Amino acid sequence: MSSPLIPSELDARTQAFPVLTATQISRVRAWGKLRDVKTGEILFEPEDSETPFFVLLTGRMEIVQTEFAGERAIAVHGPGEFSGEMTMISGRRSLVRGRVTEAGQFLELSPDGLRSLIARDAELSEIFMRAFILRRLELISRGQGNIILMGSRHSANTLRLREFLSHLEHPFTYVDLDTDKTSQELLDRFSVKLDEIPVVLCNSRFVLRNPSIQELADCLRLNSNIDESQVRDLIVVGAGPSGLAAAVYAASEGLDVLVIEAVSPGGQAGSSSKIENYLGFPTGISGQELATRAIVQAEKFGAKMMVAHSVKRLDCVKRPYAVVLDNGSRLSARAVVIATGAQYNKPHIANLEKFEGQGIYYGATHMESQLCGQDELIVVGGGNSAGQAAVFLSQTADKVHMLVRSGGLSNTMSRYLIQRIEENPAIELHFKTEIVDLAGEAHLERVTWRDKSTGENSVHNIRHVFIIAGASPRTEWLKGCIALDSRGFILTGRDLETVIQGPLWSLARAPQMLETSLPGVFAVGDVRSGNVKRVASAVGEGAIAIHLVHRALAEA
Repeated sequence: MSSPLIPSELDARTQAFPVLTATQISRVRAWGKLRDVKTGEILFEPEDSETPFFVLLTGRMEIVQTEFAGERAIAVHGPGEFSGEMTMISGRRSLVRGRVTEAGQFLELSPDGLRSLIARDAELSEIFMRAFILRRLELISRGQGNIILMGSRHSANTLRLREFLSHLEHPFTYVDLDTDKTSQELLDRFSVKLDEIPVVLCNSRFVLRNPSIQELADCLRLNSNIDESQVRDLIVVGAGPSGLAAAVYAASEGLDVLVIEAVSPGGQAGSSSKIENYLGFPTGISGQELATRAIVQAEKFGAKMMVAHSVKRLDCVKRPYAVVLDNGSRLSARAVVIATGAQYNKPHIANLEKFEGQGIYYGATHMESQLCGQDELIVVGGGNSAGQAAVFLSQTADKVHMLVRSGGLSNTMSRYLIQRIEENPAIELHFKTEIVDLAGEAHLERVTWRDKSTGENSVHNIRHVFIIAGASPRTEWLKGCIALDSRGFILTGRDLETVIQGPLWSLARAPQMLETSLPGVFAVGDVRSGNVKRVASAVGEGAIAIHLVHRALAEA
């Protein structure tokens, strides 16, 4: 029988593994070619790039994952069904092997042919996209990826890699060395030291000891589909809500777009457990879910995404401009949208860096909440993001202490969130309070905070602190090219009137609304001076910027 081996919460037959009708298949034919296949023929392998897309007319094929011990069955396709998952859209390398189990005739489409089809056929686009997403989610839920990550919940580096892979929606198998004694004994036998954890088995071939995010991305060849010699219409630096919105609108309007993200997509919003005041989501949506949907949209329209590389410098002497990466590579574009956002400020506390990832966290997602369990914890901050974190963490923690430097929340937080916090018995507010000391051995164990209204210090046996307070722009790489305000945020539009005299502006016209002091370079979202710190505003700026980019490209 041809039923899939993967179960799904939705009907696997009609959702993750639909059977196309004869009419639907006839519309696919115009974009592909017929291929006669033989039993045992390998159609694609793990790590293959430009993997073809197949619709089965007759015959059968199986999808398996390769491992040291052999193969693991993933799915079986029969007549009317089709191959593929999210790598078909992203352009990244295949995670699985496709093999013919019964000779027949398949309809084969190239990746470009598939993208052209889904851009023009709304019904097939919905069928394919839904199936691809559900198949990827099932791989994630089962840990059926091409990575085995062996680490500890007490290791900051383990948390860093888990967050990176989770934000990318990249399936992986996690082995907890704190509970899996057999794996720990294996590492001991190979003399793996404590500072070499986590250990990553990549593509069933390479063993990485405590790799950086960039080393892991390189091993997975996540950026192998990026042509660095190409001059693009647009480069978007940063993949938060504003950058992703810019990518979606630019790619959907026919521009050749590359998004560069230093870590993983989502930005500050990606660390928000639930955004409840974003238009169209009355029950709320997590920042990471919002980012994931935006990535799928952007890649569906043909945008490319480079991850785990930061931009170190902007070569702004002439157009096309070039962004210079941390590895020295130069990527050129006729226009640039800067959406690097802002990073949470780190308070000046002794031992802060020692406990980062081991009791100190800068985002409150499901992963961090799992580390905390029911433990009492602290959230530092008085803005919307801190409020969302406190409400989310209160669902599992016995007590959430919310430390706010000011005397109230009304000036920094949405009213609905204030009411929810004030009515939550698990959240205790501490105004005019700040942390003055952290203590512990390998992991945070004690926190001392000071009530500034009384000057009194108090010590608490708390092992988890979430710092979600204040923000500074990421604009060091722009100095000398673009005008900034006194706090380092990017000046745009009319705010530039007092600073663009002389050589700072080379055109007869005035800068456009979101344009910086460099023609054809735009700033959107939290990195822009005078920004409104709301997700909807960031998305709107990203969309508006593309209208302005078209104008700039027309005059370049």
